[in-house]
Amino acid sequence: MRGAIESDTEQQLRHRIAAVTLLLNDEGILGYSGHVSARMPDRDAILIQPFDQSRAELRPEHMLVCDMDGRLTGNSASGQPPSEIFIHTELYKARPDVHAIAHFHHDLTTSFSLVEGVPLRPVKNHAIRWESGIPVHPDPGHVNTSALGQSLAATLGPHHALVIRAHGEVVVAESLPVLLMDCIHFVENAQALYQATLLGPVRPLTPEEMAGFRRSLKRDKHAAKLWEYYVGRARAAGHIPEAWMSSLAMERSRPA
Repeated sequence: MRGAIESDTEQQLRHRIAAVTLLLNDEGILGYSGHVSARMPDRDAILIQPFDQSRAELRPEHMLVCDMDGRLTGNSASGQPPSEIFIHTELYKARPDVHAIAHFHHDLTTSFSLVEGVPLRPVKNHAIRWESGIPVHPDPGHVNTSALGQSLAATLGPHHALVIRAHGEVVVAESLPVLLMDCIHFVENAQALYQATLLGPVRPLTPEEMAGFRRSLKRDKHAAKLWEYYVGRARAAGHIPEAWMSSLAMERSRPA
């Protein structure tokens, strides 16, 4: 698997954003609202879907190309960017390591921003991705200006996901296939934590447990496994067209 998004062409990115959007929609993570973006490999611009395009019917040709101020540039389809495009542009400006971003509204996960004394903590092994913390952004409003995007970026800091209080989630990653994996594991962890709280006192992962799993985890390999599973399942169900498969195929690393 390619670890960096720079190796992807614009056409590949268009297909992969569409695929991640459809897959997250199928999983009930990204519904009628929310958006996935990718940093363009050759200039200060991003690819993102239009505001009013159905997340269940997104196609590569629907993508908009926007600059880092959220304005449309060339090669864009018709339409307007999401009002919260500044989530994406300001995070990309603040975090050069980030190449793919998802914003969604998963109710159960958002619930952890609504209660006192029950923070969203890593309880499943793949949640070591968020061992540095999962901050809660205090402003529940729409992030529809650059200043509000900068405030969100300050809340995220060096972390890899956050919850916007009473609003939704933002997950950042190094590529689109890895973003898909992280979104799925982020929600799985929240669901597991919620279920565990119903049974009794929760035992989150200890630093020692996270360190041990980190040593054994091959992040790129695991992301490729999930990518092939979810893409393959959607292809078999007819949710992803056969014509997309060459753009969605992952390169296999040779065994060490």
